[in-house]
Amino acid sequence: MSDEDLWRVLRGIADMPYGAGQIAALEQLLRRVDAADDRHLAFVTRMQATTGYIYGGEPAKSFVTFSWCLSEFDRDPQPYHQRHLHQLLWHFKYMASGLLKFPEVPLDRTYAVLDDMERRYRAGGHSLQAVHKHRFRVAEHVGDVEAAAHWYRLWQTTPRDELSDCAGCDPTSQVSYLADTGRDAEAVALAEPVLAGRLTCTEQPQAILTALLLPYLRTGRAEEARDAHREAYRRLRGNLADLWDIADHVEFCTLTGNEARAVELVERHLDWLDRPPSPAAAMHFAAAASAALRQASPSTVYRRAAEGRPAAEVSAASLADELAGTAAGLAARFDARNGTSQQSEWIARRLAVQASGEHVPLSASVRRRPARPTRPVGDEPSTPASSTERAERVRSGKGEPPAVTVPADAGPDDLLDLAEQSWGRHDRATFRAALVAFDDRFGSAELPARTSAHRLALRASERGDEDDIDGAITLNRAAVELYREAGEEVAAQTVAGRLGVLLTRSDEETEEGLLLVREAAEVLDRLGDARQRAAGHDRVALALLHRERWADALAALDRVPADAGGDRHLAARIALHRGHLLEQLDRVDEARAAVDEARRIGRELGVGEVVTGAGLAYARLVDDPADAVAACDEALEAAPADAELPVRVARARALLAAGRAPDAVDDFVEAVTLCVERGAEGDAFLRWELANAYRMVGRLAEAAEVAEEAVLGLDRLGAQAEADRCRHLLAGVYAGLGEIDPALALLEQLASNLDGPDNLPHRAQVLEEAGGILYDADRDAAAGERFAAAAAAYRLGDLPLDELRARRRETYAWLWADEPDAALRAVEVVDGLAAKLAGQNDPPVLYELALAAEAGARVLTRADRLDEALGRLTGVPDRLRSIEAFGEAAQVEALIGELLLRLDRPAEAEPLLRRVLGGLPAASRQVRQTAWLLARVLDLLDRPTEAAALRAEHDLDEDD
Repeated sequence: MSDEDLWRVLRGIADMPYGAGQIAALEQLLRRVDAADDRHLAFVTRMQATTGYIYGGEPAKSFVTFSWCLSEFDRDPQPYHQRHLHQLLWHFKYMASGLLKFPEVPLDRTYAVLDDMERRYRAGGHSLQAVHKHRFRVAEHVGDVEAAAHWYRLWQTTPRDELSDCAGCDPTSQVSYLADTGRDAEAVALAEPVLAGRLTCTEQPQAILTALLLPYLRTGRAEEARDAHREAYRRLRGNLADLWDIADHVEFCTLTGNEARAVELVERHLDWLDRPPSPAAAMHFAAAASAALRQASPSTVYRRAAEGRPAAEVSAASLADELAGTAAGLAARFDARNGTSQQSEWIARRLAVQASGEHVPLSASVRRRPARPTRPVGDEPSTPASSTERAERVRSGKGEPPAVTVPADAGPDDLLDLAEQSWGRHDRATFRAALVAFDDRFGSAELPARTSAHRLALRASERGDEDDIDGAITLNRAAVELYREAGEEVAAQTVAGRLGVLLTRSDEETEEGLLLVREAAEVLDRLGDARQRAAGHDRVALALLHRERWADALAALDRVPADAGGDRHLAARIALHRGHLLEQLDRVDEARAAVDEARRIGRELGVGEVVTGAGLAYARLVDDPADAVAACDEALEAAPADAELPVRVARARALLAAGRAPDAVDDFVEAVTLCVERGAEGDAFLRWELANAYRMVGRLAEAAEVAEEAVLGLDRLGAQAEADRCRHLLAGVYAGLGEIDPALALLEQLASNLDGPDNLPHRAQVLEEAGGILYDADRDAAAGERFAAAAAAYRLGDLPLDELRARRRETYAWLWADEPDAALRAVEVVDGLAAKLAGQNDPPVLYELALAAEAGARVLTRADRLDEALGRLTGVPDRLRSIEAFGEAAQVEALIGELLLRLDRPAEAEPLLRRVLGGLPAASRQVRQTAWLLARVLDLLDRPTEAAALRAEHDLDEDD
């Protein structure tokens, strides 16, 4: 590459975002620059690298580039050195701060840099304000309280100059010192005018907002603290260089009782400890993370893979111990260097942080502070819970259950019959109370086989209700055997039918299960009463439903008597089962009628479980989203505690479909909260939906926060397809927030993930979206590359129309990037694609062919090939109008008018431009452009009065 090419590359790198990508590009350029032996370019490139290393999270490398530049500056001064002297003196501050963060660097070296900095500042006639500030920071680091106070006073009383830190960064350090010395009110007062002003520094306002977290909290400004956390963390979260400040946010979440959010932040940034910007940042983050993990309820934390360590769920307690050891070890190294105990004492306080004071809600996805369990999640008791314990658990549901009085003189069979009847009536409180009474009164008594069998069967129902299917199967098998020993064939077949239904829920025992339910139904048809016969056929239908044999299951239900043997509770369940089967068979009207019947019966009986299930089914089956919302409203009012989550989710989705996204947000937040409170899986999927709802209502900051949480959770579950779809959503949110580089990074990751042949259309789409973002940001050359890559993927996916569109957009990108040769090459490609599509009359094809012709004409116009450009546009406006693309037609006609003007054919241009101008909306930008062209035409036609009037009408300057 020529020196000119290398300078152009350097300018492009300077426009890149700080981070690993820019650092890699700088290091590659440095190798080329050194080979080119251009001292000026080598100096400027290393100056850029120093800044890139500092803000890109690799400050240790900046020591080398800074030393090289300083040595070169002193050894052989050149005129270009003077142009960079201010920046070189500014870099002294980076060095003084950075060296302090590495315990292997002797403290004397930091003092030497400060002395050299002071000498050079004095020699240049600069204020020593920045020097005093950095001497203060060293004194504070080593714990010299008196020296810190001395240098702080000098820093504050010395005049500022152009080498002082910015209007946000100086107050940030002041706020931190005031907070550390217990002067929180002063810290807040100092920051207020700073935040009210305009901050343009790379580090602001996130740095000062982070410094204000604890002063806000300790002065009772909880809302300001919450807002500061959310805004600052959003700006910090993607920058490795900001790991220290991110640790402050983890600690803030722990202090404010947001343990779940603290752990989410730890998980998100934990792998940064494998490549920390400095040992000091690693020490601080490790301490904050350890304290957060000790306060959190989850028993495991997801740790991403690193070299020599696979991705895994790790114990939160063991990880907290590991991180505490890391922090303490690093603190000891700093203290050994400094000859003080300051860092170890400071880290000990960080490790002891825990929730204090009033809970401050921070999360956009979790509404309440989840209660901490009395034992870690996943640490189940070694023996099954007793009936008494299970009865007590109902008190954690929706309100207190009604008091249940069990007859004091009831015998064992009376109690079991009461429990059986209560189970069929969905009365779980009486069911449990009867069983508790049975176990208390007769649990150790010698009982007849029939009674023991009945207790086993009901115990199986309890296990099934707790999703312990294996336990329920085992107990049912034992109950069947005991019933048969007792000669109770009807009871044995009833339990055998229940056993069969459970077996059909697994692939291994399906055939046995189907055989059992069918045999049981046949026996009950002969020996049972009407209700038992109805229940037998319902169980056959349920078993077939589990195997997705919808038609066979419906046929089994058709054998059930219309009144379900006089049991209205059973009739409600059967109607609900029928509705589900009809829904699967796409017989929607019949399904809706069936679940409406179940809902009606459930209402009359007051059975919330049935009303809830039927309401959810009804919401799925209606066409009007408003009806779905109404059904969910009823279901939510009736829902037992364990059914509230699915109702919330269904209602949120119905509200979205009904155009009530703000209300949907509240339900999604409640659903995520319930998931977290109950330790249920699926919160990552719900966060994804919540993020989309936030996006729909324009709350993009919350959308980004929640989508980031969702991506982390989906990755943790190994749900890559869903994680990638959420990344796509997040990229759009970032773009909406103006966070271009994070959006592009996500789209690049998606393009990499979608590298299979089946994913070519999706890969092309994200590449094209990336091109669009770059194009809108005026990064046109990079946009051209993305559009070209998208077109290549469309071609491989055999999508010629999409390929043509991407190539057209590439053409414009090269045009505006001032790359005329690349633009002309792109036009040739566009022409070839257009020729293959010519002759097709589908509106999308006509549209793209017309716009392709326009793009080629504009490139040729820029190349001053005006006749060729005009020839391309023949008939294009008419074709656009034929598909009602009137705005685009006017745009092309305006271009034709411009070409006629430039070709000195004003008489032809005038009527065309008048027609265009008369048809444009009055406030459109194109009106002024067209009016300007028409005025120039009138000038050439020697009609100055008309031209002047037109310019006056449209507020145009003759020299525009």
